[in-house]
Amino acid sequence: MRTLVTILVVSSLVLAGCGRVRESKLNPGNWFGQSRVERVEARRAKTAKDAAEANPLIPAQRPSVFRKKSDEESYEGTPVHSIESLIVERSSGGAIVRATGLALRQGVYDVRLISETDGEPVDGVLTYELQALQPTRTPQGPRQTRMVDAAVFISTQTLETVKAIRVAGATNARSTKR
Repeated sequence: MRTLVTILVVSSLVLAGCGRVRESKLNPGNWFGQSRVERVEARRAKTAKDAAEANPLIPAQRPSVFRKKSDEESYEGTPVHSIESLIVERSSGGAIVRATGLALRQGVYDVRLISETDGEPVDGVLTYELQALQPTRTPQGPRQTRMVDAAVFISTQTLETVKAIRVAGATNARSTKR
């Protein structure tokens, strides 16, 4: 009987000590903390140099049933107005980065997190941009109807060299650090 009581007391003390591990860096759930808001500088339109590089003598190709589609997919998305939240969730084999953004108008579709660093960290920072196809002739509508979500999976091998993850929109960015 005495042994049972001793085991129960010791196990309850060990269990009470686990509360300290919850806030420590040993807990994988704490590897990325809360996200912070950052300002984003205004983007410029196409420069004269970019316009000069396009050859005006070569006509733009139009889609055709008889023409083979190119291997590269063209995505005409534009940055979402603002980033509302950034969450990094652990999963088997890596982590899932989930960003929630706020568009200016209703009817936004095909929302994607586009990597600005080709999926590899630059100086320990993985940078993504939340983009979507956004119609221009739709009502603005209430906030709840303009919220959009996108997520991307990052492997454990990539996470080993990542110190921070940053997601940018048109007017702000959010980042989270280890």
